[in-house]
Amino acid sequence: MPDESLIPETTVTLRVNGTTTQVTCDVRTTLLDLLRERLRLTGTKKGCNRGECGACTVHLDGRRVNACMVLAASAEGGEVTTVEGLARDGELHPVQQAFIEADAFQCGFCTPGQIMSALGCIREGHTGSNDEIREWMSGNICRCSAYPQIAAAVEAAAGKER
Repeated sequence: MPDESLIPETTVTLRVNGTTTQVTCDVRTTLLDLLRERLRLTGTKKGCNRGECGACTVHLDGRRVNACMVLAASAEGGEVTTVEGLARDGELHPVQQAFIEADAFQCGFCTPGQIMSALGCIREGHTGSNDEIREWMSGNICRCSAYPQIAAAVEAAAGKER
């Protein structure tokens, strides 16, 4: 086991949900761990921690990414949006509202990642059909199998975003 005192640290400056923050962390720290453990933004979930489930989906510089697969240091100077950063002035983002209206969750564990991926899917223009939505949302796993409701929520939110 390596001596933890020999692990180099780095200082990372990010703009997270509109606020600039600077954090010193181990060079091995993922963006997911920085968000959850250092910034206490626990909406972003740690599921598989291997980039397979999508529970940790956030936006980095406008693109959806699996935060468990991004080293925090590589996001230096980046703009990060988490599910906590979507609501404005006490009003839910249209995608969040659509998930509620479509009952697009059961246990809710995957919901933050699904919402962030849905927003990316809409902004990328991949909402032409139910099949297209399902294809472009396929990187997010729902263990409760709420996929029909999730696709309906994405379709409804896409209509509001246009």
